Amino acid sequence: MSAVPLHLAVALDGAGWHPAAWRDPAASPKALFTAAYWAGLVAEAEHGLLDFVTIEDSLALQTTLLDGHDGRADQVRGRLDAVLVASRIAPLTSRIGLVPTVTTTHTEPFHVASSIATLDHVSTGRAGWRAQISGRRTEAAHFGRREVPELRPENLADLDKAGVVRELFADAADAVEAVRRLWDSWEDDAVIRDVATGRFVDRDRLHYVDFEGAGFTVKGPSIVPRPPQGQPLVTALAHSRLPYEFAARGADVVYVTPHDSEQARAVVREVREISGQVRDPAAEELRIFADLVVLLDDDAKGARERKARLDEIDGATYTSDAAIFTGTPGELADLLLEWRAAGLQGFRLRPAVLPTDLTAITRGLVPELRGRGAFRHAYQAGTLRGHLHLPRPASRYAGSRR
Repeated sequence: MSAVPLHLAVALDGAGWHPAAWRDPAASPKALFTAAYWAGLVAEAEHGLLDFVTIEDSLALQTTLLDGHDGRADQVRGRLDAVLVASRIAPLTSRIGLVPTVTTTHTEPFHVASSIATLDHVSTGRAGWRAQISGRRTEAAHFGRREVPELRPENLADLDKAGVVRELFADAADAVEAVRRLWDSWEDDAVIRDVATGRFVDRDRLHYVDFEGAGFTVKGPSIVPRPPQGQPLVTALAHSRLPYEFAARGADVVYVTPHDSEQARAVVREVREISGQVRDPAAEELRIFADLVVLLDDDAKGARERKARLDEIDGATYTSDAAIFTGTPGELADLLLEWRAAGLQGFRLRPAVLPTDLTAITRGLVPELRGRGAFRHAYQAGTLRGHLHLPRPASRYAGSRR
């Protein structure tokens, strides 16, 4: 095997990342809101020995607009709760990591800590969290707790100058820190279950976290015992300096969106520089994954034609924040290995159509990489942190007694 094997994850979203994916002959639009559909996708990803899957989520209906409903009825609208989907799938899988998306903006950190810790227990150590801000007025309107300006292309610069986005990321950083403290609030040996003495827990091994942020305070301790991983994986998607700073402060994995190898090199350099400035020196190195939307076929022409056909159905050329790859699994393997030389540790692939492009990843790309010594032949660990060679951290409160 090559010096450092690649890490691979897939981002699951509805029928796939192309807006016309649900109308592809291979799609299963009638099954989108069933547990069996999601279980089948994750089972396929585990068959390919992928590190983890992420599950998209949001506090508003999907839309083509920056903010607000677009009124379209020809694209998938609606989704299942990502954490609940992951919890349903957990007992049906055994090794693959499960990373649901949960917003930091309108969700209480105490609830996030409890749900992700529960997922880690249910999955016996395979849980993660994709932390995401919610900056749209349409999302804030569901809660009525804060005023959020409407996002419009012409006022983005003004909102940035006013510090609105920076405030959202500051809140998100506080939320991640509060969640991490809550995960540590039970020491590993807090549950003693001593029938003879009648003590189920050692109360001295439960701790108040006493977190005070700009927008909220959290007393603690958690209601859920310490997760099997100690600290479930925290991940974040980032496109520019401000979210890079957020990821560098509190995440274990950041997903970046370069469009070529040179840009990948520049992004990695910037993220590493920022990490050196803001990341806790005692923390493990931030893992950097690149996102790619993929449409795969046995020949490159077939992949391009498939995208053109989907674009025609949708009535627009599909674009994305991430690079869009159309080609064969072998060509994708070439690209991933080229980009890895820029300093990336892994990739989060977004299948354009499900299950077609997911299967092409697990049964086409994975064997290609394996044949080049760049991917595992079997899972080597039983936890998500283990897949990424991240040690299990001790509780920050261990040894502290009231």
